[in-house]
Amino acid sequence: MRHMPELAQRIAFGAVAAPLTIWIIMIGGAPLVGLLALTGGVGAWELFRIARAGGARPIEAAGIPLAALIPIVLAAEPRGVFTVAPGFAAAVLMIVMALAIWIRRDDGHALSAVATTLFGASYTGGLLSFAFAIRYYRYVADDRAGIALLLLPLLLTWANDIGAYAVGRALGRRKLIPAISPGKTVAGAIGGVVVTVAACWLYVGRVLVPSADLGLSLSGIVIFGVAVSVAAQIGDLAESLLKREAGVKNSSRLFPGHGGVLDRVDSLLFVLPVAYIMFGIPGFLVMSPMSTIR
Repeated sequence: MRHMPELAQRIAFGAVAAPLTIWIIMIGGAPLVGLLALTGGVGAWELFRIARAGGARPIEAAGIPLAALIPIVLAAEPRGVFTVAPGFAAAVLMIVMALAIWIRRDDGHALSAVATTLFGASYTGGLLSFAFAIRYYRYVADDRAGIALLLLPLLLTWANDIGAYAVGRALGRRKLIPAISPGKTVAGAIGGVVVTVAACWLYVGRVLVPSADLGLSLSGIVIFGVAVSVAAQIGDLAESLLKREAGVKNSSRLFPGHGGVLDRVDSLLFVLPVAYIMFGIPGFLVMSPMSTIR
């Protein structure tokens, strides 16, 4: 695996991970919550590893279980993902502060420990929770519609990754933000946007309309595709920024040749809440397929 070209490694990993993820999304319910909780917990462990390399002192004993717990708690009210947040957030803050009293009382790093711990859990388990909220969104009438709606941002994220990588390798000359990610190019960023919009147009017409009786106007397809691509690329750059500060290349070595969980879901962490917010804009998702592009 380590001697395979990078593109071949990505294809090999995707050939296993993509069908498994889609299968769990199709099942939904507890298996989906379990996947989000597991991914959130492992992602938090990786983020705290990065933070420690950068000199921070997170409270892993609180942050990792919290990252896994957030998707479980929010799944109790998927049609109103924010309804349980205020009380839950207050309880979490008090618990983490109480732990800081005992764990960080002698080292003088209580404030950074609490901030890093809460950020790590929110960044991983919190943002991933939007997947369950989309799967059981208020517009969906049944499981088939929920599956189709969640797969839209997921598949578009993959399309952006493939488009940006392929176009960047073929045409990329000018670097996008070399101080953060030397491998990303302006051509790759533009290619990711174009491929994502094209994939959105195909998916809406061939999958979303017949499966969910939901659609997007032509302008909606373009806006959503661009928004997802930009969010995915910012999510990727955001993780690169954290890793660069800590001086690490990958979030972990969990997947040989691929890095860790965060390296695989960094784009999706930003895409899921963006998709959830856009779906909630009045009139953005149309209930009748007649108004979609033919």
